[in-house]
Amino acid sequence: MKEIIPPPPPIIHNQFESVKDLFRRHVVPSYGRFDLAFARGSGSYLWDVAGQRYLDLGGGIAVCSLGHAHAETTQALIEQSQRLVHVSNLYYHEPQGRLAQGLVRHLAPGKVFFANSGGEANEGLFKLARRFGHREGRFEILTAVNSFHGRTLAGIAATGQDKVKTGFGPLVPGFRYVPFNDLAAARAAISPATAAILIEGIQGEGGITPATPEYLLGLRALCDEKKLLLLMDGVQCGYFRSGRFQSFQRILEGVPGGDAFLPDGISMAKSLGGGFPIGAFWVREPHADLLGPGSHATTFGGTPLACAVALKVLEVVERDRLADNARNVGEFLKLELLRLAAAHPDVIKAVRGLGLMLGFELAPKADVPAFANAEPPAALQFVNRLHEAGLLTIPSGAQVVRLLPALNLTRAQAAEGIGIIENVVKTLAC
Repeated sequence: MKEIIPPPPPIIHNQFESVKDLFRRHVVPSYGRFDLAFARGSGSYLWDVAGQRYLDLGGGIAVCSLGHAHAETTQALIEQSQRLVHVSNLYYHEPQGRLAQGLVRHLAPGKVFFANSGGEANEGLFKLARRFGHREGRFEILTAVNSFHGRTLAGIAATGQDKVKTGFGPLVPGFRYVPFNDLAAARAAISPATAAILIEGIQGEGGITPATPEYLLGLRALCDEKKLLLLMDGVQCGYFRSGRFQSFQRILEGVPGGDAFLPDGISMAKSLGGGFPIGAFWVREPHADLLGPGSHATTFGGTPLACAVALKVLEVVERDRLADNARNVGEFLKLELLRLAAAHPDVIKAVRGLGLMLGFELAPKADVPAFANAEPPAALQFVNRLHEAGLLTIPSGAQVVRLLPALNLTRAQAAEGIGIIENVVKTLAC
C-alpha cells in the first residue's frame, strides 16, 4: 500500500513581526518599545496579536481612566461624531463650556483652556507665568529636580532630569531646578527674575514621590510672600488618581490649613479623556483672564468630539464614585506591596504613592543576582518578567516600577496583579 505523505503544515503568518516591520520601515524610532503588539482591549485587560491576554496595571501611562473599550465613552464618541466633530475655537459650542464648568466645580472659581496633551497644557502654564511677570521683567520658573513636564523644547527645559535634554541644546532659558520637598532650597533660589514655581503633586517619571503637606503649604505661603505664581503639573497625578480630583487635595486631607490651599494654575491631560487626546489647564481667579484674545491658541484644543468624550468620562467617574475606588483599591494594592517588601527586602526596597498611582522601588541591580549581569536597568528587567507572566506595568527610571491602572480596577483584578508580582518577586529572591 502506497504511503500517503501528509501535506506540509501551512505557513503561519507571524503578525507580530509584520507589525514590527511596519514600524521599523515607516515610524520614527523615538520610542524604546517593548516586544508587544496589541490588537484589542476590554476593561482592564488587553490581548496581543497572538491572542495572549494581559492584565493592564499601566493604563496607557495613567491615560485609560475607565479601561479599554468602555461602552459609554464609545457611545458618546459615536453620537457626538454624528452631530459635530470640529468647528475651531473661533466659535462657541456647548460641550467645551460644560466640560470647563465640570472641571472648575472640582477646584475653585477660575477658567479652563483646552489643549491636546499634557505637554501643551504645561506650555500654557509657562506662557501664563511669563505674561504674569512681563511688566516687571520677570520670566523665570523654578521647577524640581527629578520633575517631568513634557517633551516640547520648553517642557524639557522645565524638566529636572538631564537625560531628556541631551542633544537638544541650547535649552529654552528661564528654568532652574531645586530639590523636591525642600522649602528652604526654593526660598534660596528665588531671584528678581522669578515669576513662578512649578511642581508635581506626586512626581511620576521621577519615581512616584509625593509632595509633603509641609512643602505644599510652605510653597503657597512663599509664593504669596514673593508675589509668585504657584503652578502644579497634574497631568499624571491628577484627575482622581490619588483618590481626590487633584493630588494636593489628597495630600492635604485633614492637615490644618489644607482646605484653604489652592495653586494658581494646574495642567491636566492623560486620564481626562480616558484615551481620547485632550489636555487642559485651569487658572484660578484673579489670574484667569491673563491670557486674553490672541495670546494663546490651538487648532484642535477642546473640539466638540474631545469634550463630549471627556464629559462622559467625568460623568462615569462621578456617578460610580471612582475616586473612592481609587482610594480603596489603591490602599489594598499598597498594603500588599508593603507585605511583599517586608517578606522580600532583597528584591523590593520601598513602596510609595497614593491611590492608584503607586510605585515600588527595587533593590540595587547589583544586589539581585538575576539582574546583575544583564545590561538593562532593574526596572526594565522586572517589567519584562511581568510581561511574560501576563501583567503590564510601567518603569519609572532605573529602579522603580509604576502601577497606574484604570480608576475602575476591581479588588479581584488588583489581587490578580499582586499574585503575578509576587510570583515574579519569589523567582528573584535570594
